[in-house]
Amino acid sequence: MVKKKPIHYVDNEKFLAAIIVFRDKVAAAKEEGKERPRVGNYIGECFMKIAVHLARNRNFTLYPYKEDMISDGIENCLQYIDNFDPNKFTDRKPNPFAYFTQIIYFAFLRRIEKEKKQLYTKYKVTEHAQSYSLNQTSHSHDGSSDHGTSARAGEWSQDYMHRFIGDFEESRRKKKEKTKKSKT
Repeated sequence: MVKKKPIHYVDNEKFLAAIIVFRDKVAAAKEEGKERPRVGNYIGECFMKIAVHLARNRNFTLYPYKEDMISDGIENCLQYIDNFDPNKFTDRKPNPFAYFTQIIYFAFLRRIEKEKKQLYTKYKVTEHAQSYSLNQTSHSHDGSSDHGTSARAGEWSQDYMHRFIGDFEESRRKKKEKTKKSKT
């Protein structure tokens, strides 16, 4: 029985060869004083495939801003393509697939953190606006108060919002403490 070679969505050998050719073109253009060449379609397709498949990972499937994560990952790959040096790997074979997967993975994490900061800001502003609104309605001129029904209607979302704000602020506090400990 002959063992079949597994079929991968990115052929690492072909991907490495394309990157080496691209690096040679960049070096030649730099030497001749010409404009830097564009990344080829095959390399771009590989970046796209890696990002899309990584976005399907269970860690990232539920995020509503997956397209932004994928775009950030591809952008980072294009930004750091010159940092991949196949000649640096003397003890093992160069693995551009793993290298660029890591770049995309960390781009995803940065996007998630950025979106959480924006959501925190949005929730914090909403929380302040609601507390201001509740203070205004409880001090209305006729002495009536209508905040009881509206507060019950949005109870679940407000609970979620308060938990999110608390968790976010707690994680920030822990990061600051960790940073202070590492500096001392």
